Amino acid sequence: MQPASAPTVDASGRYPRKFVALLVFVLGVLAATGPLATDLYLPALPEIAADLGTTEARIQLTLTSMMVGLALGQLVIGPMSDTWGRRTPLVIGIIGFAVTSFAVVFAPSVDAFIVLRFLQGVAGAAGAVISRAVVRDLFEGEEVARFMSRLMLIVGLAPMIGPVLGGQILLFGSWRLMFTVLGVAAVISLVLVYFWLPESLPAEKRAPQRPAVLARTFLGLLTDRRFIVPTLAIGFIFGTMFTYISSFSFVAQSEFNASPQTYSLIFGFNTLGMIAGTQINAALIGRVSMGIRLMVGLFIMVVSVLGMGLLAATGTATLTALTVLLLLTLFGAGFSIPNAMTIAVASQPVQVAGTASALIGSIQFAFGGAIGALGGVVSGGGDATLGSMTAVMGVSALVALGLGFLRPNETQLRFAKP
Repeated sequence: MQPASAPTVDASGRYPRKFVALLVFVLGVLAATGPLATDLYLPALPEIAADLGTTEARIQLTLTSMMVGLALGQLVIGPMSDTWGRRTPLVIGIIGFAVTSFAVVFAPSVDAFIVLRFLQGVAGAAGAVISRAVVRDLFEGEEVARFMSRLMLIVGLAPMIGPVLGGQILLFGSWRLMFTVLGVAAVISLVLVYFWLPESLPAEKRAPQRPAVLARTFLGLLTDRRFIVPTLAIGFIFGTMFTYISSFSFVAQSEFNASPQTYSLIFGFNTLGMIAGTQINAALIGRVSMGIRLMVGLFIMVVSVLGMGLLAATGTATLTALTVLLLLTLFGAGFSIPNAMTIAVASQPVQVAGTASALIGSIQFAFGGAIGALGGVVSGGGDATLGSMTAVMGVSALVALGLGFLRPNETQLRFAKP
């Protein structure tokens, strides 16, 4: 078999449905790599801390280091994809992810674990940044939002399946087995990319990125209000989500005596909220404006997080009540993220789609990792509590809402390809 090639659009300017469906699947698998690597081992965090003889706070740094790796990796891989095309950097990244995943299996200490997770994040950044760039290459206007929502359906399955799968793996082996699974998944992704993902950026549209030109491009993006406001909103939405991701395993198991398997099922159930949010958002495209859809999602997220904070402050929280409110929080996030991302990418021409996508992803994971690590810091004891988790989530969600009010309107965006 030969590498895939993109079909031509029909008279209406659309690609064949079979191609779009296959593209959703392949890009979804690639974009889900980071979330799966993040969430698969969450049920095992207390076990890993005991196995490596370290604290919960140190184990949380393995999440933070991967987020930092994902952030920095995208800043490198995004511009590379604008220069070399999408496929070559993607293949290099997938191979690197497979190698680091298998290396984690033999990590002798928490320090080695932290370093390997950073490298895993750098390599895993390829799937995240290039999947968004490919969407910008091939689609325009509301089609971007529609495709992003479909993409989020698959990406949303990773947080749901990851902890459930991780909890079941613990019944058959140690936490190290989980990273063997990640390595195998990377090998499968490599096959999918080679045979079914076409090169979406033709040579004539590639832009060699000399350091001075790249610096000007990043500066232009950072100072473009149409781009940076929705991008920062994405960062704080992910900060809210990653605070939950990095803290809830300890909260559920330590404060509410949930087993790893029970925690994983709750985590998976909550992720249904995010999937529902993305799909309802997609159904409303063409009926409700993008800006309104964004603000509705942000309001739902803020109200549900503040509800959790009230339960924590009054000492009336139960695992059932938290599950419902977390479901709503993730619904709001899933409802708002595709719209914020579409507003950001639609503000830029296709020639810098890779670099713009890199900056979105970098801010997204940098904020997610940094804000998510604050749960243990705010608690004062190094271990996250329900109070510290909801406090950090609340502040992050409110900032995201504030940025939503500052968003550009659709008339300021560049939907058409140049």
